[in-house]
Amino acid sequence: MVLGLIPARYASTRLPGKPLVDLGGVTMIERVVRQAQQARLDRVVVATDDARILAHVRGFGGEAVLTRPDHPSGTDRLYEAFQQLGSPAEVRAIVNIQGDEPFVHPAQINALVDFFADERTAPDIATLVTPVRSDEELFSPHLPKVVLNQRQEALYFSRHPLPYQRGRAPAEWLAHHRYLRHLGLYAYRPAVLARLTQLPVSALEAAESLEQLRWLEAGYAIRCAETELDAFGIDTPEDVARARQRLAAGT
Repeated sequence: MVLGLIPARYASTRLPGKPLVDLGGVTMIERVVRQAQQARLDRVVVATDDARILAHVRGFGGEAVLTRPDHPSGTDRLYEAFQQLGSPAEVRAIVNIQGDEPFVHPAQINALVDFFADERTAPDIATLVTPVRSDEELFSPHLPKVVLNQRQEALYFSRHPLPYQRGRAPAEWLAHHRYLRHLGLYAYRPAVLARLTQLPVSALEAAESLEQLRWLEAGYAIRCAETELDAFGIDTPEDVARARQRLAAGT
């Protein structure tokens, strides 16, 4: 059994009530749930801190659980939700699907599910990467970059472009190196997710404000699957406007 969990907080500094934002007549959280339900997941559950989101998800026929409001991260919220579901022993992988990415593609979720088809070779943690396509993406601190080893495992994540190219102007970097950026989908073995929630904040995580660095510092390998499909997270009113334009254009 592969379980899809979608953390969805009501509070947001830049966009309060974000999961309930209307996008073309359908809320953002319903769009995420519907996309996840098309993937090879045996069960899809929203983990929320707010009764309004809980009622809304159940109202359109989705499954949701109410979690504590004070979790420091989505990972902690996911683990509480898993515990509320009874921590089913038959679950071989948990997929963390971002609740603010209404255009997540089922194929992206399936790319992570595939890692766990064989328990003998399944990783502890898996995530997605995609090629950087523009200087704007490369130098945006809001789009974390990642470098991989030859086993397609993450060496490091950073909000700064990696690697630095000595002797070249930054405007030339993308033409001389294939950069990758991180997409915030994760999959974990259940026992690993439990251990991740016990780790203290690490020095690298505090510096970059990237939770996955805590896991690397603790010695966990993060296997990466590459996708050409893009991701579109919604964090601001401007992002909402862009999403509505995309839906209106049918893209």
